[in-house]
Amino acid sequence: MKNVILYCLVVLIWGSTWLAIKFQLEDVAPMVSVTYRFSLAAIILIGYCKLKGLSLSFGLKDHFFLLLLGGFLFSINYWLVYISEIYLTSGLVAVIFSSMVFFNAVNGYFLLRSPITFNMILGAITGLIGIALVFRNEIVSFELASDSLYGLALGFISAFLASLGNITAEYSQRRRLPVIQINAIGMAYGALIMLIISFSTGQEFKLPFSTLYVGSLIYLAVLGSIVAFGLYLTLLGRIGSAKAAYAIMLTPLVALIFSTVFESYQWSLSAVFGLAMVLAGNAILLRTKSLLQQSGGKVERVKTGIAGK
Repeated sequence: MKNVILYCLVVLIWGSTWLAIKFQLEDVAPMVSVTYRFSLAAIILIGYCKLKGLSLSFGLKDHFFLLLLGGFLFSINYWLVYISEIYLTSGLVAVIFSSMVFFNAVNGYFLLRSPITFNMILGAITGLIGIALVFRNEIVSFELASDSLYGLALGFISAFLASLGNITAEYSQRRRLPVIQINAIGMAYGALIMLIISFSTGQEFKLPFSTLYVGSLIYLAVLGSIVAFGLYLTLLGRIGSAKAAYAIMLTPLVALIFSTVFESYQWSLSAVFGLAMVLAGNAILLRTKSLLQQSGGKVERVKTGIAGK
């Protein structure tokens, strides 16, 4: 498969997953839908590992980091995203979530001792100003009880948690843990965490057999959580992380296009300029994060986190 086709598929799938989440919110509690999604994804991935003879054996210390991975990247942050989409259009949530790239830079500095550069600061400031412009109307009409601002806050918290998940994944890769297997076990832990929270809060486990719900669940679990990630890894191996990571930058744009068509999102001049600044900020940060950096006495390539949902 040609690289340009791989690239387009990754961007299209990740950009569309934000809209698919909307179809998970009607009749089922968000945390239950997240439980279903990652249970299905984990079962499929673990089955794939068994079929291919890939070892799923990890030490106790490794399982601790896989539990953190599941908590940060495959459960609670998704739960918050699902709730955020109750109050905001899917495209706007995708724009907010792109702030994960900025959080990666900050968390990488504090947790992995990755240096903060001028480009990182410039990219973060540019991107955050862009998000403020996209949400200009909500900020101008600020109210403490505003549903939009509540959704905005949840989106930022989700992006922060996802960033911690990316830092955990990067640390696991530094320990030479295999990517496919750690995602399989991480998703299983994430599903378990959401299952425990759902039971402890008395959530009802019902499964609507409507075409929209079941179809979007399969789409999110299989295409959004497994296929797109596999395509991205293939792309990364062919063209390198520096170029492959730009798929992340385009995801909010595609998500907003879907939101415009299916959710009647209304564009404004400030939103157009804001999105342009978000994309520019991401580009600056992604370019910086593709450089070889000195870490722990070894030169390693800093990997960019996955921004699809």
